[in-house]
Amino acid sequence: MSINEQTSINNPFDWLSPLGLVATVVLVALSAVGLATGAEKVTVIAWVAFVAMGVGALGGGRATTSYPTRLVWGYGLASGAMVASSAVFLLPQAIGLSPRVGGFGVAAGLLLGYAAHVVGHRLAHIDVGLDLTAAQISAHALSAGAIIGLVYGAMPELGLLLGLAIVSHKGPAGYAAAHRLRTGEFPVSALLLPAAGVGLTAIPAALLPVPEVAALNAAVFGFATGIFLHVAMDFLPSCEVGGEVDEVCSLSEHSHAQLDRLRLHAVASTFVGGFAVFLAWLAVA
Repeated sequence: MSINEQTSINNPFDWLSPLGLVATVVLVALSAVGLATGAEKVTVIAWVAFVAMGVGALGGGRATTSYPTRLVWGYGLASGAMVASSAVFLLPQAIGLSPRVGGFGVAAGLLLGYAAHVVGHRLAHIDVGLDLTAAQISAHALSAGAIIGLVYGAMPELGLLLGLAIVSHKGPAGYAAAHRLRTGEFPVSALLLPAAGVGLTAIPAALLPVPEVAALNAAVFGFATGIFLHVAMDFLPSCEVGGEVDEVCSLSEHSHAQLDRLRLHAVASTFVGGFAVFLAWLAVA
């Protein structure tokens, strides 16, 4: 192994991902297009997602001490906010446009989200020498961005609260992903691609012409509801032995006692996240 390779592994910030850099440049260009064509809300959401994941990745990549309580609260607040936002801002639209079609859309989103999670988890256990952590998160970000763009394109009067709550998980996700990348000897800068991913698909999708067909829009809103509810449940803090919190924070000693305490934080944080969306809704209603 060369000296440069060893330095890159010891300090993952010394190695800049070319693909991540290109994704960031493309996001800047798309943002200019979005602002010029009336997609301001989606552009703001895209950059909030980018900054949130970037800050989380920076913390996770440089952290020498694990903070499981902080990670649990990050996941819990984000998942609680996503559950509340999906149920309040997306589900009523789907059911209101067409109860049956909207309901099938929700079911399709939940099932497809589950299938994607299982397939992604299987791929993560196949040693192909690739950075599968960043690849999985990138695929998630690109697909979520496309859905966000379609939703805001179909209903531009939606407020920022929905989109911001949906991308709130980018911070803790970036922290956990950076930890995995560092231990797997991959550059943390690979997360520039999933950080930009929401905007890369959300802005173009928001600019697509959306037919004013009730059944079609019901399917879109229902599918978005199902997908985001699945993501929210997937980000519920897993305070189990071998779970994500245990893995990221390396709770090897006395883990059962620690995880028991963290479960209380997990429940509290999810309720606080959901209640925060309720308060924000009251403020803007």
